[in-house]
Amino acid sequence: MADATPAPDRIAGLAAQARHAYGGGDLQAVAAALIARLERDGQDAAAMLDLAYLFHARGQSEAGAALMDEALRLRHDYRIVLGRGTGPRVLALVAPGDLMANTPLDFLLAGSDAVLHLHFVTPDDPLTDLPPHDVAMLAIGEAPDRRALLRSLAPRLAAWPRPVVNAAADRIAGLTRDGVARRLQGVPGLVCPPTLRLTRAGLAPLLLGAGPETLHPGLDWPLILRPEGSHAGAGMERVGDALHLADLLAETGTERFYLTRFVDYRGANGLFAKARVVLIDGRPYPVHLALSQDWIVHYLSADMDTHADRRAAEAAWIAGFADGFARRHAAALAALADRIGLDYVGLDCAELPDGRLLVFEVDVALIVHDMDDAARFPAKPPAMRQLFAAFQALLAAKAAGFPCRRGQLPHKSPESHYTPP
Repeated sequence: MADATPAPDRIAGLAAQARHAYGGGDLQAVAAALIARLERDGQDAAAMLDLAYLFHARGQSEAGAALMDEALRLRHDYRIVLGRGTGPRVLALVAPGDLMANTPLDFLLAGSDAVLHLHFVTPDDPLTDLPPHDVAMLAIGEAPDRRALLRSLAPRLAAWPRPVVNAAADRIAGLTRDGVARRLQGVPGLVCPPTLRLTRAGLAPLLLGAGPETLHPGLDWPLILRPEGSHAGAGMERVGDALHLADLLAETGTERFYLTRFVDYRGANGLFAKARVVLIDGRPYPVHLALSQDWIVHYLSADMDTHADRRAAEAAWIAGFADGFARRHAAALAALADRIGLDYVGLDCAELPDGRLLVFEVDVALIVHDMDDAARFPAKPPAMRQLFAAFQALLAAKAAGFPCRRGQLPHKSPESHYTPP
């Protein structure tokens, strides 16, 4: 009988565990199987990491982080085999964290036969004895506790023996909300309001009656205050005046914040619509459009599943993306791609009533997935297949030494509801 013991480095991965968590399958059976492996072998790091991903996908962040830390004490290298495993060998340099810590590579490689090697990088990592690979990718997203790590990787990636996607580690480290705002100032057709990174002490002048314009020209009430390092709207507040700010600060122990002005981006229908777009080699691809009555728009809380009219609006946006959104904002998106300077990056944005594009966030680790119900969201599967194919073409071009230039990938897209411009 063949040995059924799993390879010590082989995991199902984040995408597989997220599909278990969101797909309506027997989640308890999946968790029980992983726990049984750990009961047989308490040093089964691969089972620990898959269980950590499962906890993270279920929103159980503390349990997920603890299990991931334990797995990484045992080993730093793991392997995900996609399809037949006969395709390109992709090395991803990643960091510990939840679903928003790294570029979602095992989603982006869906439908391929790639072998994805994950190497969890540490500050003192010598980056030796890494698995053979055809192409590498720096997949670590920007965060306060990862900026130094990213910057330490910059010189080593410059001398990497194989092609690297998103090799500009310093540019990823610079994707802070204030850094992005500075980088995108003055781009015609784009609105990215100046953003300040402030301590509680830095907010004190506002509490003492100073106007927001004393902190930066153009600032005015209402303001948006968010904890540094937060995502998905966590802790974000619209602040109306100094008294409101004082109340908010009294309720939190957070020490560092981002502060920017609020821009009302409601459409004619009275809803706030936030788009997620991915730029691959500078070309835009649609991910989703979330519509909500709340100015904080997060896809999972926007009730898209229960509002047929919102799903229809999103489907129309995806289907008409090339001749609509992408064409309207072609020049602005091209300028953004040039200023950000990365092979792969995502952005959350909104179209303003005056036709300009309001940019909320730019990051390499925004969630991109193919888990939506095809019956309720029929426009998404073909759009995701095309996005994934474009990403895989980027990897193939890099691995082959093709000199990628903005929008010049040697790639023909599969069938889809839209074709990028």
